[in-house]
Amino acid sequence: MRLMSLIVILLAWPAFADVQTVEDDAGTLNPQDTGIGMLKRKIELGMTDMVTCSMGYYVTKSGNHDLARKFFQQCADAGYPGAMTWMSQMENNGLGGDYDPDASAEWDRRAAETGDPVGKFNYGLNLLRGHGVPQDKELGQNYVDQAAADGLPIAKRLQGAGYDPDEVTPDADNWKYAPLF
Repeated sequence: MRLMSLIVILLAWPAFADVQTVEDDAGTLNPQDTGIGMLKRKIELGMTDMVTCSMGYYVTKSGNHDLARKFFQQCADAGYPGAMTWMSQMENNGLGGDYDPDASAEWDRRAAETGDPVGKFNYGLNLLRGHGVPQDKELGQNYVDQAAADGLPIAKRLQGAGYDPDEVTPDADNWKYAPLF
């Protein structure tokens, strides 16, 4: 029985191998429903649900940083703090655009304002360093303390190290994180 099923599938395969997407006034026949093609279409349609936004990681790791930036921008603008954190990472590393520490810190601040522990931690670290924002160690410690109270282990680790950023980013480029103000 299995052999017969396999033979039927193999014989029918050529009929399904050249399936094309067709768009017209009546709708879309055979739309892309997986991979980068599907994600591009969702961006074009302005779709920003939680599952779609979580796929941005896949886009980033594919190396298509221009698409990832569009994807995360749309999801961040829709209020997803994880996408805000990714936008910060992209701004801070010049992925899909110029290196922009001010924009990076602003994305971290926005994520923190949503109550996201990672956003609080990252924004606190920015304030401690004076990276992308004026240095304010007291306010930075406050944000790190909030993230630690939320249960974020790395925030607790930074507290335990007396708020020394080298504890959590020992391999960071010091030139990059030197206070800009």
